[in-house]
Amino acid sequence: MYEPLENPLGGARPPSNTPQTPFGNPFYGASSVLIRGGLGAYGEKILGSSSEYMQSNISRYFSDPQDYFQVNDHYVRNKLKVVLFPFPAQGGRLSYKPPIYDINDPDLYIPLMALGTYVVLAGFSLGLQGKFTPEALNWLFMKGIVGWFLQVSLLKMSLFSLGGAEAPLLDIIAYAWYAFTGLCLAVLGRIIVSYSYYFLMSWTCLCMGICLVKTMIRVLFSEVRSFDSSRHHYLLLFIALAQFPLFIWLGNITLNWLF
Repeated sequence: MYEPLENPLGGARPPSNTPQTPFGNPFYGASSVLIRGGLGAYGEKILGSSSEYMQSNISRYFSDPQDYFQVNDHYVRNKLKVVLFPFPAQGGRLSYKPPIYDINDPDLYIPLMALGTYVVLAGFSLGLQGKFTPEALNWLFMKGIVGWFLQVSLLKMSLFSLGGAEAPLLDIIAYAWYAFTGLCLAVLGRIIVSYSYYFLMSWTCLCMGICLVKTMIRVLFSEVRSFDSSRHHYLLLFIALAQFPLFIWLGNITLNWLF
């Protein structure tokens, strides 16, 4: 058997200082660092683009609720004119800015105040008829919420049918709740002069239908979609006509779900 060679100077042979790496590759540590760095940068790029995409869509379809309450007296007066007298031509595209900067953009201040006023006026009307009870306010509020839900559903389905156009959810909620401004006017007319209710109800139904049709057209403009087909025209006409049964149902101040 061969004996291991010894150091010529008589000492033991020094151990080798070469690091042991997997598969005997001395560049394994450096390559793994490069791979981890490249994968990390690629992952950050993917996550960053995905995060920006999600943030842009969330900000578009789920706007900040605080923006919808940025109103002043000037805006409220002009917005009521737009809702109750929508015959003059309005602006084209929606800007998706707080309503204080653009009269065409929706708010939630007027709809919420209109809903509360509707419940109070309807309760007062029941009191004049001798039918008021504390539970009647809850009943009227629930009736208003059901009417609002039906209006929101109508607008969402209409936008989907008009080429899949989209709008922020709070915008749709605000548009649906503007109906209560006209209802307040009609119910107030019934309290003051009962026969004026029929004229005011017809007027507010017509105005709300025109206002919603113009709003749907502006949403389509903002989404750069065409609505020139006859099918779209019929659907917009249906939105306007659907306001009449909805207003008549909500304007009939009783404690029954139907009439």
